[in-house]
Amino acid sequence: MPAMIRSLARALLRAALVLFLLALLLVAYRILAYRQVDDSERLARKVEYLERLAAAGAAGDAPNVVLILFDDLGYGDLGAYGGRALRTPTIDRLAAEGLMFRAAYAASPYCSASRAGLLTGRHAVRSGMDHVLQAPWSWQDLLLRLGGRNRRLPAEEITLSEALSAAGYATAIYGKWHLGDVAPSRPTDRGFDHFWGLHYSNDQGEPRVVEARAGEEAEHVVEEHPVDQTTLTRRYTQRAVDFIERSAGSPFFLYLPHTFPHVPLHVRAERAGRSAGGLYGDVVEELDESVGAVVAALESAGVAERTLLLVSSDNGPWFQGSSGAWRGRKFDVFEGGTRVPLVAWWPGGVGASRPDRSTEGGS
Repeated sequence: MPAMIRSLARALLRAALVLFLLALLLVAYRILAYRQVDDSERLARKVEYLERLAAAGAAGDAPNVVLILFDDLGYGDLGAYGGRALRTPTIDRLAAEGLMFRAAYAASPYCSASRAGLLTGRHAVRSGMDHVLQAPWSWQDLLLRLGGRNRRLPAEEITLSEALSAAGYATAIYGKWHLGDVAPSRPTDRGFDHFWGLHYSNDQGEPRVVEARAGEEAEHVVEEHPVDQTTLTRRYTQRAVDFIERSAGSPFFLYLPHTFPHVPLHVRAERAGRSAGGLYGDVVEELDESVGAVVAALESAGVAERTLLLVSSDNGPWFQGSSGAWRGRKFDVFEGGTRVPLVAWWPGGVGASRPDRSTEGGS
């Protein structure tokens, strides 16, 4: 009897081992055979729509658009929204002169989904982008592949940059993309003439700076890992200023999605220790300085009067920022995770006729 039991136990063990190996093979197959499939019918309709925009030549003397997006900036971090710990004089000035939205909501309480919603105008779940994209072949990315989740913004989604580019705008992005690192979802595949920055958050994988121009097949690595993140904000800003100066003669769309104040935090040496909020405060105050440089470039180029400037955050704060009076933080669907600062500035345009220059309206 004991021999029979031992024999049965060995047989069961062998069967379990075979099943385990088969399961591993299935997992490996699903990961290695992963392929994101785009909707060809919707893609064809998108192409037709963009061709109609291009044929209409809609740009003309249309206003420029500058969209500055911070990564994990809290609602309560800005002076205009009640913050007292950090100095943000430039954004506070824009809020006073323009429109300040007190009930603006990000499309999601985390990175990729929020950006997908921002650039497409659609709920992220509709484009299969309701999650955070991960660095290639990280264990988190393997889980996305295993689950058949999207690893990039689907080709059939129409982005703001694609629509404006088709309408005749010059377009550029300097900063963090986080919507895909392979064709057809890289920035220059999605309506941007020029890209300089990071594909992912600065804590994912081994960040490196890449550059690409529309019409070029390959992206070029500007700086391998480890990237000097202390100068990222300054370098994004300088490229944004250069773009404004080059493009002042015709309509342009500038997208400036900063890497910070996402962790790990970095600030250039001459700004370190100058705020009352530690390193986080130093970073936020440098970002405010960056906004000031962009505003100065618009004014110097003589295009401020025909430029809509938007300043916002992709979601609520993570570890160190302030949600103000709202419950929750990044990753939470409470107010603190999705209610974000949003300031619109257009001299002689939005907000000029409003006595209080603020609104409770949503984004």
